Amino acid sequence: MNGSRENVREMPELPDTVTYIKALERFVVGEPLERVRISGISLLGSYDPPIEAAEGKRVLGLRRLGKRIVFELEGDLFLVLHLMVAGRIRWKDRGATIPKRIGLAAFDFPHGTLLLTEASTRKRATLHLVKGEESLVDHSRGGLEVLDSTADEFADRLLSVSHTVKRALTDPRYFSGIGNAYSDEILHRAKLSPFKKTRQMTREEAQALYGAVVEVLGQWTDLLIAEVGDGFPDKVTAFRPEMAVHGKYGEPCPVCGSPVQRVVYASNEMNYCAGCQTGGKILADRSLSRLLKDEFPKTLEDLE
Repeated sequence: MNGSRENVREMPELPDTVTYIKALERFVVGEPLERVRISGISLLGSYDPPIEAAEGKRVLGLRRLGKRIVFELEGDLFLVLHLMVAGRIRWKDRGATIPKRIGLAAFDFPHGTLLLTEASTRKRATLHLVKGEESLVDHSRGGLEVLDSTADEFADRLLSVSHTVKRALTDPRYFSGIGNAYSDEILHRAKLSPFKKTRQMTREEAQALYGAVVEVLGQWTDLLIAEVGDGFPDKVTAFRPEMAVHGKYGEPCPVCGSPVQRVVYASNEMNYCAGCQTGGKILADRSLSRLLKDEFPKTLEDLE
């Protein structure tokens, strides 16, 4: 992994969220949520019903809602947890102390405690307790669940928006559960430029992209679940050594050997392979191209 990205966190995406849910199903389904301890004052995003109403209720099941984890409780109650960027959950011994600096909450069960932490000075993770299935609609962004869709449904959605394909894939209003990391891997698998305009794509290209989305999300979900085994996912990260391009700036592409490129924007970066995805063209990095002006490299050959 490129050293500049080692301390950067990114929001858990579909494979990570599913892995959390599969582990939680083993640890808490059928168990009563004995107590909820909240230490992060910004965490709670709802007050009616009060969070205490969840105490004593058995967990009937879990589900994913975009990048959110939903606990289905007795009494038609639902705990909706959004980890955002730096939020993580860990399974500890029953009654475990909430860490002072990064701890947000603890959920006590008969056989252990689920700790919620957020390793960021900006606390953005949220927890809502809602009543009734219809209340979950307020927490859905409306994105298409690609793994539950057909190639035609995916193509219809993609071709109906006017964005770059990178932005379209990561917008939760269009597609559910895909973020910065896995979209990089998907576009590399599909050999598509992240700046390709969706309105310029053919239906055949959109359907081919669907295949890449299904392959990448499915393979990574299977890999993460197998890696965790019977345990609990303690090291959820968007930067994995097995990834082809994400977080691999400057390293050789595993397909063509070209150095992986990046485009930095806000506090994030997008990674791609110019050899596989852009016909050798280097995409303009706004901050870098402003600095270098006419000297900004335009092709792979310019880097040599």
